Amino acid sequence: MPGIDECLVEAMRLPGALGAAVVDWTSGLALGTVGEAPGGDHETTAAEAAELARLAAEHRAFAPEEGSDWSGADLPVEDLIVSNRDTYHVLRFVRTTFDSSVFLHLWLARADGNLALARIRLGEMAGRLVLA
Repeated sequence: MPGIDECLVEAMRLPGALGAAVVDWTSGLALGTVGEAPGGDHETTAAEAAELARLAAEHRAFAPEEGSDWSGADLPVEDLIVSNRDTYHVLRFVRTTFDSSVFLHLWLARADGNLALARIRLGEMAGRLVLA
């Protein structure tokens, strides 16, 4: 079972990957980063992405009608996708044994990235990620 560093290296193997991070959305801190940072600063990127994750996680508008509790077996929000003119940003929530306040953040070049493949692979990585 891969840890943070192995997970980030695996994420960078995806077509079009520019960078990736594992972020705690409660604190906004990056637990690990790799590659380029949007805007040039990984910590700022982590804090800003955490704001988006926190909005989706804490507001019922983004949760399914039933089972919107973060303590269950299935997370109420799987991922968020933000696209802009030249990149895709995928935030994939990770189930943890503690409070499940961690997500994987991958940014892809739109010209080279495969959004569907990235979403599938991030889901697989999130399922295998070991946080100690």
